[in-house]
Amino acid sequence: MARPKPRIILSRVDPKTYKAEQVLEAAAIYAVFYDGQPINLRSVHTMMNFGHKYKKCSFSNRGHALNLRDKLNKLFKTDRFAVHVLVQGDILTETA
Repeated sequence: MARPKPRIILSRVDPKTYKAEQVLEAAAIYAVFYDGQPINLRSVHTMMNFGHKYKKCSFSNRGHALNLRDKLNKLFKTDRFAVHVLVQGDILTETA
């Protein structure tokens, strides 16, 4: 079964590269939590100092979050990872 076509909210095409940036409607954000708390994920090479890489743990696609939850629960032999559905939240008004 094919994915439903997303609704485009905004679109802009760069006239030099013809690359388009599109803002798509999403039903929610799906985030993986551990014991009811939001998390970050990072991978580190323990033998060499290559630094570390942070991985995504929130998605606009439900299936990606569910797959990550299952992977983490299996990896850490637990059932404490869960997917939370975020549809609304506080607005952050301060600038970076």
